[in-house]
Amino acid sequence: MTKHINTPLPSIGISESGTPLIIIQKSQFESWKKNQNENIQNWLTTSGYEGEGLSLIPGENLELSQAIFTTDTSDYFCCGELYNVLPEGEFKLQASEHSAEDEIETKVAFGYLIGGYQFTQFKSKRKDSKNIHLNISDNAVYERVKKLTQSIFLTRDLINTPADSMMPENLAAVANGLATVYGGACRQVCGEELLKENYPTIYTVGQASVHAPQLIDLYWGDINNPKIIIIGKGVCFDSGGLDLKPSSAMRLMKKDMGGAAQVLGLANMIMAFELPIHLRVMIPAVENAVSGNAFRPGDVIKTRKGMTVEVDNTDAEGRLVLCDALAEANNDKPDLIIDFATLTGAARVALGTELPAMFSTSSEVADGIRQAGEEIDDPVWQLPLHKAYRSTIKSDVADILNCAPTPFGGAITAALFLQEFVDEDTDWVHFDVMAWNNRKLPGRPVGGEAMGIRAVLNYLVRRYDT
Repeated sequence: MTKHINTPLPSIGISESGTPLIIIQKSQFESWKKNQNENIQNWLTTSGYEGEGLSLIPGENLELSQAIFTTDTSDYFCCGELYNVLPEGEFKLQASEHSAEDEIETKVAFGYLIGGYQFTQFKSKRKDSKNIHLNISDNAVYERVKKLTQSIFLTRDLINTPADSMMPENLAAVANGLATVYGGACRQVCGEELLKENYPTIYTVGQASVHAPQLIDLYWGDINNPKIIIIGKGVCFDSGGLDLKPSSAMRLMKKDMGGAAQVLGLANMIMAFELPIHLRVMIPAVENAVSGNAFRPGDVIKTRKGMTVEVDNTDAEGRLVLCDALAEANNDKPDLIIDFATLTGAARVALGTELPAMFSTSSEVADGIRQAGEEIDDPVWQLPLHKAYRSTIKSDVADILNCAPTPFGGAITAALFLQEFVDEDTDWVHFDVMAWNNRKLPGRPVGGEAMGIRAVLNYLVRRYDT
């Protein structure tokens, strides 16, 4: 665990001790029940247990003899409520004869850990953690699931943290901490240095804030390994700029650095699993604030690539900070560039809040990520880079508009804008994510969320860790 993860993981370990916890596939419950002794069958019947969720089964002396949890084990989050429903105590996971132990142990451990997340850092009176401990038998599962969950907790914590405690300098501190833990290196290009080093769009978007804009740049891994660059939009708060958001739309804008949170969580996974790649993480970190020197609608900005951008709307700032990072990423000639951003409401209209939109210049890479995500219930959905819509971001006074003056196809036109800054021969994937759960689901509480990063990790493992 890195020191930046404030929310502790529920207690889990490797041991054969504890009250047996039996996980049963829902469709097999009746068959399992018939094979139990008469006392257990009578208890399940008289207690009204109908083969779903938790049942605590007493022994002859009314002590807790075993716990059963019946669920749809095909769902990766099937045990997402396990931590919340189990009583305090020590439990030892057992799969029933109707469950594949090598598959179910991962899902149970993952669900138990991920479901125990509670963001309480800013509460003056916090609930004490439950005195509960789960034992499993497979050390490889234990290590893998802990690394995954720690990374997801990191992403959630970053998004959930209020903006007054999560500005560009705070994101930089997290990135520096990860570099220290895993033996990487991290630098920041801050304030006026952005202009000296030719990152004009990052500087322009962030210049109105008292929190200096910066480019966070983390390197890790053997330079001789395949180069992968991941970029995250780090708009730590988005007022909309001079095109000010209404208060209802501004309320959750602490999450507009959700792309940065995704790539820091993904980077933590990659480094923890020691994937044989050379990783570069780039986070353009800014606050889109309002003051006398805020950039304006109609302004023209010269980008790192040399293209000029006419600002149609100051609330389309995420693509501006990303474009300079993408232009710099080309210089490394990487195998793959991946960016994450809470970029458009249009993507949410198209796919809802729980399904991230994915765009890619490589159908092979996109298919690989989609399939990798489906297997672990981390879904993503590809939308097209429809070239015909490029004309909607044509400017009369500059090379390109930062957004189309039309309410239609906004996620696509945003992706097309970003594509202008990626070399044609480079494989590139762009994720437009919500990074927030609007409703509570098993293992997924309301609040900041990691979306698509497990899918990307699964893909990278298959591609490089063979």
